[in-house]
Amino acid sequence: MAPTTKTAAAAMAATAALCLLAAASAFAPPLPSRTTQTPPRSSALFAVRPDAVSDADADAASSRRSFLGAAAAIALAFPPADPALALVKGNAPPPPKAKSDRKCSNVEECQEQAERLAKQQEEEARANAVPLSVTPSGTRYKEMEPSPLGDSAPLASKGDTVDVYYKVLKLGKRSYDGISGEATVVFSRGYGLEDDENKPEDRAFTFTVGDPTVIDALNDALIGMPLGSTRRVAVLPQVGWRKPGRECDGGPGGSGAGGELKTDYVVVPTATMVAEEACFDKDRRPFPTDYAKQRRMAQRFDQSLIVEVKLGGINGGK
Repeated sequence: MAPTTKTAAAAMAATAALCLLAAASAFAPPLPSRTTQTPPRSSALFAVRPDAVSDADADAASSRRSFLGAAAAIALAFPPADPALALVKGNAPPPPKAKSDRKCSNVEECQEQAERLAKQQEEEARANAVPLSVTPSGTRYKEMEPSPLGDSAPLASKGDTVDVYYKVLKLGKRSYDGISGEATVVFSRGYGLEDDENKPEDRAFTFTVGDPTVIDALNDALIGMPLGSTRRVAVLPQVGWRKPGRECDGGPGGSGAGGELKTDYVVVPTATMVAEEACFDKDRRPFPTDYAKQRRMAQRFDQSLIVEVKLGGINGGK
């Protein structure tokens, strides 16, 4: 029997016992009066002996005590029941739901709930955030996954030939520190997301650490990186795919003459619009081979981006 059914049965039994106990007082055999009427002396036939009256009183009192004792025993055998279950069958009604648990009824409510939840998650992420690391050259990065080799993992150095798997990511709306949080893939290599890849780690990007054709942020972040680990690297335009020069130095982190550069989500102050053809360095690697992704990069090369990179091999061997 389920706990709820047992509780309801106990409640009903206890209620019945209490009713029986109440009825006992009304229907139990009454105690005879201790004063008896003496029959007329002339009716000797109906005369009652005093000892017979005493026996009748004792029997009646004993019967009444037995009846009340049995009713009390039944009542005490069951604990007090929940008032919600004592008189009705079933459970008490559930408590009302909190306002935050209720489903939204219109678009405005749904949007408000989504924004409130996103804000709460962002506050929790900020509270539990691990401080970002910074290289001697000023490149910020965050350790995403440690090396499976632990402390014995070899470290990449300048001049090493390495195999890496990477994703170039566009900052998400709530990427509060420029690295953490959601992000959208612009192009990748080795994650099985490209048309010429059959599975993750099917193809790698191989280069020598310090190669001037590779973006500065990636060269910088790989030095000292353990084999098999994964990092997220902040790529400002000046250490990414933007050509050097004052005429191009207007995006986030730059020192242009002023103005505004409107990105997907924010308007960056003290920034100037830069000419794509004059400032987009298509010779810097890594670079997408797909035309659609090249156009996507052309729209974002002067914005802050992220490179999530996994070090798959050092000196050409995995």
